[in-house]
Amino acid sequence: MTMKQDEDQKIIASAQIYVSGHVQGVGFRKFSQACAAKLHLSGTVRNCPDGRVALKVEGTRERIEALISNLHQGPSRSRVDAVNVSWDIISTRLSTFSITD
Repeated sequence: MTMKQDEDQKIIASAQIYVSGHVQGVGFRKFSQACAAKLHLSGTVRNCPDGRVALKVEGTRERIEALISNLHQGPSRSRVDAVNVSWDIISTRLSTFSITD
């Protein structure tokens, strides 16, 4: 690994993620929280009124991309139709990953 690659992996990124499909009432938020904890990411996950699940995630881009890969699979009772990601400039430093209303 080059010095540049090592530096890029330490840069904190932020992503807003929306997951659509059959993703509410199937443990998707708990699944997301567990995946994020394993990847040492911080942020929040919540149900949206329109049936999607929304995540705000902070961490290295590589780890966020790993989370996105997990979200495409979802828990066994879910059906994921789409995962939409918007990359942001980090504005706050969240310290945990929590489920919100």
